[in-house]
Amino acid sequence: MHPKTRFLFTASMDVDAGKEALFNEVYDTEHVPELLKVPGCLAVHRLTLQPLKLAIGGEVKSIVFDDEPKYSAIYELESAEVLTSSAWAKAVEVGRWGAQVRPYTKNRRHTLRKVAGR
Repeated sequence: MHPKTRFLFTASMDVDAGKEALFNEVYDTEHVPELLKVPGCLAVHRLTLQPLKLAIGGEVKSIVFDDEPKYSAIYELESAEVLTSSAWAKAVEVGRWGAQVRPYTKNRRHTLRKVAGR
């Protein structure tokens, strides 16, 4: 984690199956690079949900979350105000994201968490 990170913003979502290749291409080549230009956005990590087996209580359990979105991105931020800045507002609309990708996303979830002790 970047030493200046004070908040973690998570954007999670599913995407229509026929748009997944476009979603991943645009996220990696346009969306993330634009958001990394925003002052106070320190790092971005993209994640894909995986099956979970966990040893707990003396046994291995499979944990299933049927409603959990497949894709997530975690943004390391210097402050919560980054998300309401004009630079952020502009960056989230650059390129193909707004017109060609966002309409095909669903089950969207956004969270903001403060990093403990920072």
